[in-house]
Amino acid sequence: MLTIGITGGTGFVGQHLTALLVAKGYNVVIFTRSAARKTDKQVTYAHWDVDRKTCDINLLKELDAVVNLAGAAIADKRLTDARKKEIIDSRVNSTAFLLEKLKEYSPNCKTFVAASATGFYGPDRDGLVPFTETAEPYNDFLGETCRLWEDATQKAKERFRTVIIRIGIVLGKDGGAYPKLSGPMAFGIMPVLGSGRQVVSWIAIDDLARLFLHAIEHKGMAGIYNAVAPAPVTHLRLMRTIVKVKGGFRIPAPAPAFMLRMLLGEMANEVLKSCTVSAQKTIESGFAFDYPEIAGAIKTLNPSR
Repeated sequence: MLTIGITGGTGFVGQHLTALLVAKGYNVVIFTRSAARKTDKQVTYAHWDVDRKTCDINLLKELDAVVNLAGAAIADKRLTDARKKEIIDSRVNSTAFLLEKLKEYSPNCKTFVAASATGFYGPDRDGLVPFTETAEPYNDFLGETCRLWEDATQKAKERFRTVIIRIGIVLGKDGGAYPKLSGPMAFGIMPVLGSGRQVVSWIAIDDLARLFLHAIEHKGMAGIYNAVAPAPVTHLRLMRTIVKVKGGFRIPAPAPAFMLRMLLGEMANEVLKSCTVSAQKTIESGFAFDYPEIAGAIKTLNPSR
């Protein structure tokens, strides 16, 4: 069976992808700074340190494909100048280092699948025409971050079949946006961010993991694909769907735009941004969403309902 390497494999998306790959019979090598973890028959943890330019060369030699998920989390801290630099460097430098080592030590590696984000796109334009993969990057921090990240990834095309996955708002029970959105509901509150009319281009975590697997397995895939469900929703509809699935009554608690900007700084722009992203190219690649509609996706996060 093929061996798949993953950088950023200990994160939210990486853990779900690893579980799926193992279930499908693949061997997985997770490259991480803290490689001293328990391994099993199918999952091995390998040393990886971009800052020190060191990694486990012997395990690089075993790889047939790589998924690059490495990058500092964007929403965890306020976007200071230092944090912005960390976010960009963690993506661009890790990609460059990974490609350098793969080209030198991974003769059997044929496929390079890399994460990007729908932060590449700006706010919706007049007429709500969905953004497709051919759009230009938006001129803000996240747009520029994604552009630099993807530019670094594109250099993989010199040697590997290269796929870039622009990830939307991820919904999962154990990570992504869902715990933050649904958490206040335990106290009878339904938070509404800004006007609530902003469009959210989302994807269920299980579908996202399956899309990465799809990119690994389908040799006809190359280039950029949006990882969003085909039915985006407004923020208000998303929140109302969570309430409906959970059951009970929740008091709407508006969080005005000015308040979010005071609390979150520049990051509030992303929270408030309406961004409608197309899934058409992804569907045309042969990928079928298990959760194309928001109600079905939310129900899987609340199995008792």
